[in-house]
Amino acid sequence: MSDDATALEQIADGELPSAIVKRADGVYFETGASAVSCLSAVSQIFLSSAYFSNLDYAVFTKLLYNCGPDLPENVVNKPLIRFASSIEPFYPQRRGLYKSVKIINGEAEYYFEPVFFEVPDMPSQPARLNFDEFVSDMWVKGIRFGIDAPVVRDVIVTGRVARVIVARRLNATPGRDATIVEVSQDIHRSNAPREKSDGKLDLQAFQNRFPQVRPNVKLLRKVPRTAGVRGFELSGIVLEPPVSRDIELSSVAGEGTVIENLRDGEFLVSAVEGFLSVDPGTKRISIGPKIISREGVSARTTGNLLLTGEYEEFGDVQEQRSVDGGNITIHGDVFGIINSRGGDIVLSRNLMGGTCTNVDGGIRVQGVASGAVLQTKRGEVTLARAESCIISGTRVVIGEASNCEIMAEEVIIKMAEGCAIAARKIEITSAGPRKQHEMLLYTLVPDTSKFDKKIAELQPRVQQAEREANLRKAEIDAITGQTEVRNYLTLATRVRKREVTLTPEQEPLFQKMAAAVGPSLKAVAKISLAMKAAQVQQEQAQEEVNQVQRQKTSVMRGSRCVVHMLTGDVLLRTMAFVPEGAAAHDRPAKEVKAKVRTTAAGMTTIFSGSTGPIEWAPETD
Repeated sequence: MSDDATALEQIADGELPSAIVKRADGVYFETGASAVSCLSAVSQIFLSSAYFSNLDYAVFTKLLYNCGPDLPENVVNKPLIRFASSIEPFYPQRRGLYKSVKIINGEAEYYFEPVFFEVPDMPSQPARLNFDEFVSDMWVKGIRFGIDAPVVRDVIVTGRVARVIVARRLNATPGRDATIVEVSQDIHRSNAPREKSDGKLDLQAFQNRFPQVRPNVKLLRKVPRTAGVRGFELSGIVLEPPVSRDIELSSVAGEGTVIENLRDGEFLVSAVEGFLSVDPGTKRISIGPKIISREGVSARTTGNLLLTGEYEEFGDVQEQRSVDGGNITIHGDVFGIINSRGGDIVLSRNLMGGTCTNVDGGIRVQGVASGAVLQTKRGEVTLARAESCIISGTRVVIGEASNCEIMAEEVIIKMAEGCAIAARKIEITSAGPRKQHEMLLYTLVPDTSKFDKKIAELQPRVQQAEREANLRKAEIDAITGQTEVRNYLTLATRVRKREVTLTPEQEPLFQKMAAAVGPSLKAVAKISLAMKAAQVQQEQAQEEVNQVQRQKTSVMRGSRCVVHMLTGDVLLRTMAFVPEGAAAHDRPAKEVKAKVRTTAAGMTTIFSGSTGPIEWAPETD
């Protein structure tokens, strides 16, 4: 007896492999059995020349491969799950009706045509295929997964001749990678035109180019990865899906943000209030007081900017674009306009034809400034090299300057050529003309007319008091010059100093002399008081004159000009300014240029020549 026959007899006697239970009402899988044990049991049945009658192929596939529609709810939690009516023998005569199958690219192709029983010495008898037998036969031939049951059943029932794809490989379905999604509108830019105070739209500026967020705002949420779905070859071999990629919020968490695990997921949350910036390289989100941009300032990227915080730009500022803010740092070239209300303006590269103005702070250009305007009301302007620029500020420090107009309280330049410079303090290492441009220097000398006028107003008071004191002194001298008065005063002085001692006989005579000159002495005492009052008035008026003179001298001492070496003709003049008014350099760029390039009345030429050095300061009294 063959092994198949023996196995079939065992199955008929109820000796079934584990995981399968045969009852009068059907064939069942044990719910607790593993997929491996179920596959082993099914394979044992099929290889024993048997098949499952009235096979529910969907349940069959679900239990073996966990693939396909979910099982009905009424059977999910039961200990046994029915998938067929019975186990029947698959006789060789019946198996001979089934042809070989052709497998190409994961698809099994079968040619359905009329079939016949071959009986010796008898005509062939027509026969019909059976779906349940078909499944068993395909299993033995290696097709253990993916039979298209509705198609196969239909072809068998209709008996039509057809070449049909009876089974297909199920490719693995990739899972979904973890992603990070935005959950706050606060991090979105608005590129709509900005609305001005009069209700009109400013087409040169965007509404909100640099978002600002408050603390404890959810910015991003992590969407966890999902696993893919297994696929299966026709042979039942598992096709594992690729592992989905994971991503951590920590990879995008920058300064000013925190990661919080909340009930509805994992979030990146703002920790502080500030401006949001994204590093293009690391994609990290940071929040801080400084606005950081890497796209440059142009009509396409940002438009004109009106900023409330610090600003750092890594791109260029294009022509006709303006940046208004405070503490502005530009790492690219600047061709447009930079306006700062305070802090420093720092340009890491060049300022080409643009404008930099600062109300209260410095301006530093580390590259070249050419054809540009640089002005600060209160602050220092520092440049490595300046060409054809208009520059003004409290203090100006330049390495090389050519064809520039400069006005400041203090100017320090290593090499100046063809410039016009006006300042209270000028110190230049080397100076000379350049082509058609003269080298003009103006030492700002304070206008002291106010002090001179004040002194002129005080002098009559000094002189009047002096005359009054002298007049009173002359009156005193006239009275004390009388013989009786002079003799009494001389004797009284000697008596007071004990140089003379009066006898009892002389005392009445002395008292008689005192009584005689008494009216004159009273007049001298009265006139003496008036003289002292006039002297005090004279001293007070003179002190006021001296104080004004000291103020005048102090103001004049702040001006000087030093040029260590001349490389050509240099002209040095004085230029008056009003010390108590606005700073001399605080004026529009056009006025600065006109002021230092135009000779005006009242200017005094101090030096004109090509042989140096020059060292000048105004003389003070």
